[in-house]
Amino acid sequence: MTIRRLPETVVNRIAAGEVVERPASAVKELVENAIDAGARRIDVTVRDGGRTLIAVADDGRGMTADELDLAVERHATSKLPGDDLWRIASLGFRGEALPSIGAVSRLAITSRAAGTDSAWTIAVEGGRKDPVRPAAHPAGTRVEVRDLFFATPARLKFLKAPRTEQGHAVDVVNRLAMAHPAIGFTLGDGTRSLVTLPAAQGHLLTARLDRLGAVMGRDFADNALTIAAEREGLRLSGHAGLPTLNRGTAAMQFLFVNGRPVRDRLLFGAVRGAYAEFLAADRHPMVALFLEVPAEAVDVNVHPAKTEVRFREPGLVRGLIVGALRHALAEAGHRAATTVAHLALGAARTVPAAPWGHGGTGSSTVPRGLAEAAAAYHAPLPDLEAPPGAPPAAEPEADDPSHYPLGTARAQVHETYIVAQSADGIVIVDQHAAHERLVQERLKAALADGGVARQGLLIPEVVELDEAAAGRLAERAAEFAELGLALEPFGTGAVVVREVPALLGEVDVPGLVRDLADDLAAYDEALSLKDRLAEVCATMACHGSVRAGRRLNPAEMNALLRDMEATPHSGQCSHGRPTYVELKLADIEKLFGRR
Repeated sequence: MTIRRLPETVVNRIAAGEVVERPASAVKELVENAIDAGARRIDVTVRDGGRTLIAVADDGRGMTADELDLAVERHATSKLPGDDLWRIASLGFRGEALPSIGAVSRLAITSRAAGTDSAWTIAVEGGRKDPVRPAAHPAGTRVEVRDLFFATPARLKFLKAPRTEQGHAVDVVNRLAMAHPAIGFTLGDGTRSLVTLPAAQGHLLTARLDRLGAVMGRDFADNALTIAAEREGLRLSGHAGLPTLNRGTAAMQFLFVNGRPVRDRLLFGAVRGAYAEFLAADRHPMVALFLEVPAEAVDVNVHPAKTEVRFREPGLVRGLIVGALRHALAEAGHRAATTVAHLALGAARTVPAAPWGHGGTGSSTVPRGLAEAAAAYHAPLPDLEAPPGAPPAAEPEADDPSHYPLGTARAQVHETYIVAQSADGIVIVDQHAAHERLVQERLKAALADGGVARQGLLIPEVVELDEAAAGRLAERAAEFAELGLALEPFGTGAVVVREVPALLGEVDVPGLVRDLADDLAAYDEALSLKDRLAEVCATMACHGSVRAGRRLNPAEMNALLRDMEATPHSGQCSHGRPTYVELKLADIEKLFGRR
């Protein structure tokens, strides 16, 4: 067969296959064009998931008749004045979007340039362009895409259900809206509104958080830590959720580079690394991070979809993100997400009202024995029978709860939970989870200060393992010694432990050693234990913390509360679970109908 040049229509449809993967891709390209045109309001309509209609209207600069005619030609753009691909200051720059969309749909563009009194329209159907004609239109541009992929029917077979495609379009608009809070966005399907985001007012950080709260939920805005860091010309800003505000997927992680929404494995990996010691492997934090880098330090010309980027110094970018997130998490101290309390209150169940007293005869809905318990509760207290002027019964002295963020311990429940009274509510602490975090942070601090103090075992502990696990531990014996754990091989398939970190106190040595062996099997062999410090300390802390079922006296309970207040990250254990729940008095009163 001879080599021949493909027809222009086929070339355009091949190009369109890369740029317009699905209706949401067209929405993205058209909304980015509107943002580049300086729009302050962008209205999007998507019908049938984008198959039958995509319409994007804006109040941007608009186009003249000559510009409109050129805009639907391949590789025609106003966004590379110096033809320099290393200094891209706009979202679009390839000049492929409009011709690609026109090659696979029925495209119509109507526009009026700012400062002129004439509007113009042009139509492109399956790649065939009609002449520019006069039209009536306010300042700005409206693009209508009808019958997407009618010219490439095979592509239609790969589209998902209309609701699914609509969801992708909503996601695209939300991501662009987060990066540009000063612009108002709407998206509807012709009958109902799906996205309504008015232009945010005020300072950029305030406006951005308002926009993030509108997209990611009020809980995120209420529990977000401010991120602000700069290093060697790179600037990182945004907000990150507390570890206790987490999700089962990474869908609520939004990353932007120079105002461009991106999906980059380096950036997602940096977020995962920063939260590694605070969340279980199957939980993901909520973050919205905005990275600003010099144009010459990032390559956005990687793929036509422009969602991938390449950094000149990826190590610097990763270090900036990890460092900024860890600093913000440390600054949060013992703070936990307010959603923890909301979940606890939501799980509470009030007792159905019953006609007790006032002549009531009881109700079948009242559990057996509850009426008797209620009567006993409302019986006069012994002190009330005392004669007038008698001294009140002695009450144990307690510290003023208002002096401490986590209050003063009042009781221990089921030998597992500490109940404390705070200035305006109560705090319930999981003693094992809280002490686990405290021990972990002490181990890290001790290692940073030069070494972990050890305590010798009166009788060395021999731990039986499989041969491979024992070998892994023996190979890392010197590194474990730095962490306060002295072990050595003991025949085939066993190790003997002679010393353990003093911070752990009474510890289940066989359980600790087996868990550390399992951790080593999951680690990258090239990494030292110091590089995996968070995971190793978490494993040790879990075995050396106060266990559930251990009775604590008031002094021990209050000491635990004070340590939590002074220790970073103490609001959550190593798995991202909360170490305490705080219930405000107002919320408790609502449970009992007092408010």
